[in-house]
Amino acid sequence: MLFMDYSREVEGKKVHDHCNKNMTTLARCLWMPGPVIIGAGPSGLATAACLKERGVPSLILERADCIASLWKIKTYDRLRLHLPKQFCELPLMPFPVNFPTYPTKEQFVAYLEAYKNHFGLEPVFNQTAVSAEFDHRCGFWRVKTVGLKQEETEYMSQWLIVATGENAEEVVPQIEGMDGFGGPIVHTSSYKSGGLFRGKAVLVVGCGNSGMEVCLDLCNYNARPSLVVRDSVHVLPQEMLGRSTFGLSMWLLKWFPMRLVDRFLLLVSRFMLGDTEKFGLRRPEFGPLELKSRSGKTPVLDVGTLAKIKSGNIKVYPGIKRLAYRAAEFVNGRKENFDAIVLATGYKSNVPQWLKETDFFSETDGLPRKSFPNGWKGECGLYAVGFTKRGLLGASIDAKRIAEDMEHHWKAEPRKFHGHQLGRSPLPPQS
Repeated sequence: MLFMDYSREVEGKKVHDHCNKNMTTLARCLWMPGPVIIGAGPSGLATAACLKERGVPSLILERADCIASLWKIKTYDRLRLHLPKQFCELPLMPFPVNFPTYPTKEQFVAYLEAYKNHFGLEPVFNQTAVSAEFDHRCGFWRVKTVGLKQEETEYMSQWLIVATGENAEEVVPQIEGMDGFGGPIVHTSSYKSGGLFRGKAVLVVGCGNSGMEVCLDLCNYNARPSLVVRDSVHVLPQEMLGRSTFGLSMWLLKWFPMRLVDRFLLLVSRFMLGDTEKFGLRRPEFGPLELKSRSGKTPVLDVGTLAKIKSGNIKVYPGIKRLAYRAAEFVNGRKENFDAIVLATGYKSNVPQWLKETDFFSETDGLPRKSFPNGWKGECGLYAVGFTKRGLLGASIDAKRIAEDMEHHWKAEPRKFHGHQLGRSPLPPQS
């Protein structure tokens, strides 16, 4: 049994479990014998699959109406995995052999759907977590959600797995003069292709992988993109010496210290790409791997954007000082006219908005306070997956660790409820 429904009739309307879709729900309380997982992205799916493989049932709650909503809804059309598929596959199920080295977003989403079906995972959709708090009186996590019709549900479990990830909410910077710009300002989560911007001057704010690739996409649709590069950035070729740069780096790290590998990467990059500082792309003080380890900042893997910058098809500007009507003034004093702005400013965690716990997760950035590889387990049955700043590979590592740890608890502990073993307890305490 996946859950026990302790709901009551409220104001004459019957309360029901999520399987009965023909009845109106006002309030209900469901007890889960296994963990509750918040988020049906790759991290949540991977964790649920690993748990199921070890005989531990779980329930996935998802605010959207589909799995992997970030990938399905909030990504641009030309997106491919930036790393080879062997570094992006989820536990227990590899990519199909006929997939290319760098699968398209459509292929990755199809893989996730096949993964869900293969393991028989059934997330409960349209359930937005509004609060999750550990109740020390009964030893359970109380997870409250709101549905499409604002119906409230409370799920109770000994274990809570946070799988909402680092990319739950868009980061939208507040730039002086935004309200008076007069043209479209869109985040990359709403950008699909450059087709809407043909012939237009577009300012792309942000020089990560997304910003660089959006600029390239705009070029392919005959737009006139410019790129704002406020901070230093490492740009590396996607492949070196016939191998993926990431794969080569991981192999070299088995034999050599990180700083030596960084020197090698930068030497080969300079040979292949030239001196990027000549084009406004200043390199950071630390090497690409050391910087990733220290701050989580990912180097840009070039897929053709740098050539467009060198040819002048993409102009590079420093930070924005302020915006005006269809124009931007930069910190170096230059002013240029633009028709539209694309904010490639990334995403952030939304955990502080709903998780009533501050010892394990930071209130500042919504990430575990302990860095990888120690940020997957907290106190009182709290776990985190997908917050490693190491992409899908890091999420898979977390998922396997959580499943292994939970299997021991599942086999060792009775399924308690209200301070007693299952089958001996009355209704849960009401808040």
